[in-house]
Amino acid sequence: MKRVLSIIVTYNFEPWLDKCLSSLLHSSYPADLIVIDNASIDNTVERIRQNYPQVILLASRINLGFGKANNLGFEYALDKGYDLVLLVNQDAWVQSSCLASLMEKPYPKDIGIISPMHYDGTEQVLDKGFADYMQQMNTDQDLVIPPFVNAAFWLIPLSILKEVGGFSPLFYHYGEDNDYVHRLHYHGYKIAVNRKAIAYHDRQNRTSDGSKKAFFKREFVYFLTEYANINYSFPKAFTYAVLASVKKSLQAIHKDRRAFVAYLKVALKLIMETRAVATTRRRNKKINNTYWRKSL
Repeated sequence: MKRVLSIIVTYNFEPWLDKCLSSLLHSSYPADLIVIDNASIDNTVERIRQNYPQVILLASRINLGFGKANNLGFEYALDKGYDLVLLVNQDAWVQSSCLASLMEKPYPKDIGIISPMHYDGTEQVLDKGFADYMQQMNTDQDLVIPPFVNAAFWLIPLSILKEVGGFSPLFYHYGEDNDYVHRLHYHGYKIAVNRKAIAYHDRQNRTSDGSKKAFFKREFVYFLTEYANINYSFPKAFTYAVLASVKKSLQAIHKDRRAFVAYLKVALKLIMETRAVATTRRRNKKINNTYWRKSL
């Protein structure tokens, strides 16, 4: 039986703690469970220590962000000889048969990440973001190959982690999974959804920050993923990121002065990241890179 390590990155995890951990601990396919806590200010760490002694707990004194915290879990899995890791969001839980369904049979060699079906927290309908990814896919088959699935639930063989690497330290929070799927595609792999496996992502009532500041933060992350996308040549990536944000700035110059300035700041910030982006792109094109481990 292949050894699986479930990895959960947490921050103020209490609203979902029992439901999430219990669902994984009662999986019909056994898996060890590690929690990397990003300096929660609630009682997450104390409750895990008291009520879930079987859970491996790494409590960081600082918020490492999503990617670096997951990389600690990847490090642990690599050092302890696991065969696969299962990433699970903190605001999520799985059916007891989810992992067993994911592990039921071998996948084609070009499948690098496998994900279950993502339902929302009502357990009745598909998660909205996931439903968007699945549009226009042939859902008559048990295995579906969408262009992207967010990292709420990812099953990754350790062989893929060794070849493609962990999450890029270039990204702190958001954009890490887009960047990873870009790299997966570059190295000749696909992401797949196993329709027999079911999991739940409790974010249907989440309200997005509609402020201008939040909007332009999302824009910067989007353009940064384009800049780092190794499926593009560097000149093409520069065009899709830096020049595209400059273009948006110029388009707004007579309509929205604030947007003009904000997009110009995005472009300048991207330019300031050019050396780090170029270094990251060069490293991510290599196989079996370990720079992401050294950056922890």
